[in-house]
Amino acid sequence: MKFKSLILATVLLATTLVAKDRLSIYFEAGAVGDSFSTVISNGAKAAAKDLDVDLKIYYSDWEPSKMVENFKNALATKPDGMVIMGHPGDELYAPLVEQAVKQGIVVTSVDTELLKTREEFASKGFGYVGSNNYESGKSMANEAIRVFGLKKGESVMIWGLLSQPIRGLRAKGMIEVFETNGIKVDYIEISPEINKDPSLGLSVFSAYVLKHPKTRLAIMDHGALTAQTPQFMKNLNLDKDKLNIAGFSLSPATVAGIKDGYIDLVGDAQPFVQGYLGVWQAVMSKKYAFSGFNIDTGGGFATKDNIKTIEPLIKNGIR
Repeated sequence: MKFKSLILATVLLATTLVAKDRLSIYFEAGAVGDSFSTVISNGAKAAAKDLDVDLKIYYSDWEPSKMVENFKNALATKPDGMVIMGHPGDELYAPLVEQAVKQGIVVTSVDTELLKTREEFASKGFGYVGSNNYESGKSMANEAIRVFGLKKGESVMIWGLLSQPIRGLRAKGMIEVFETNGIKVDYIEISPEINKDPSLGLSVFSAYVLKHPKTRLAIMDHGALTAQTPQFMKNLNLDKDKLNIAGFSLSPATVAGIKDGYIDLVGDAQPFVQGYLGVWQAVMSKKYAFSGFNIDTGGGFATKDNIKTIEPLIKNGIR
């Protein structure tokens, strides 16, 4: 079903609901104010409005331990459905999801996949809306090799989250593709502090580029860090024609960076759709016993060649 048709069907469904059918949904959104969290929340809010859902949004500052804590706190309130992000991994989440399911609560995931948990609870409505992190990483690396003409022996820097079991698969995919093509990878782990507040990354970025002046490409495996990179470049007076920048997730700051030539390539997993269909999944499963859907929202890239087309949507918090 095409997305436009899906939206129409959803709105028509909403007209059949009455007050006593109103569902309560918990939604994990990341961090207050960052671009990805804002857009994915906008999608969830749009679905809640269309479906007359009582939506409660929780924030974790992207800390897996806080996501688990949020889940436990929300579970105690006994919502009808819960939409989570899979950063803590299957080992931590599966027992909690099992508790929720036993209480009749539908749980589903967005942004970061929980494959084992989905396999176990798909029949109970546990689905996934988002990109496959490993495949997204491979696609980014292959696109970067093509766009920038990277050659064997050249170097790239990846600033990512390998320490997180599922979220880190995107960095893993990139590293594997680059190394297979003979391209050297310098990997930097994003610290919890920078994960929460990317503006704190200037010193790390500065130390790296000063030590590795011949690096052809730096990839920010983090939406808010991608948005922050043009300011890093300006603060350090770096030549945007010598160091290429790639990253993930669109935002007004990232758009400005693309237009100004400081950001060259951005992967887009379309978080608005993730938020919308995450809530939609929970409603469909709770009200009509649908099993979990697996919906891939990723795969596209934004560059200076296509950014004008989608810029108005980004400014409106949709892309």
